[in-house]
Amino acid sequence: MKQRILITILGLAFFFLLGNAKPISLYDADPNIIIIDKIEIEILGNSTVGKYNCVNPHSYRDTIYLNSTTKNSLKSEISMSNFECGNKIMNKDLKTTVKAVKFPKSTVTITNIKPFGTNFKCSLNFRITDKTLSYQNLVLKNTKENLEGTVAVKFSDIGLEPPTKMGGIIKVKNEFVIHFNLYKL
Repeated sequence: MKQRILITILGLAFFFLLGNAKPISLYDADPNIIIIDKIEIEILGNSTVGKYNCVNPHSYRDTIYLNSTTKNSLKSEISMSNFECGNKIMNKDLKTTVKAVKFPKSTVTITNIKPFGTNFKCSLNFRITDKTLSYQNLVLKNTKENLEGTVAVKFSDIGLEPPTKMGGIIKVKNEFVIHFNLYKL
């Protein structure tokens, strides 16, 4: 009887200890490694009739090695046809504006990723149409779920005209924002 009680008590103690245990994760093992599982690009802007938001999420898996010469960069192609702006007319206007037939892919290259306090700094090259926008020391905000960065762009920076509709009654502003989300695994 004493043996049964002792085994029961030891079993309960073992159960409670395991219940509080944290699973071992290979991803938490090295703080100098960040695994990216998905990239999302958002284009945010304004027009004379309100704001617009076009999103292009796509699966992308890569590993960033911080403080290393092994691999400290990401490069991804973005299909310009996959942007979703909320309705068919806006989707078509975006594709026409960025010349998606002539330039079906854009390229995002993020290099030289370095810790910057709790965030990161990097170099960013974004090739859209036949132009490349380059940014040095871009801050990537580090959250539990993702790394995110934002750059302000003008249509004129990439040799494009902001779209207009209805004889110029509806005009898209020249300035817009590109928001990058690199989702962690």
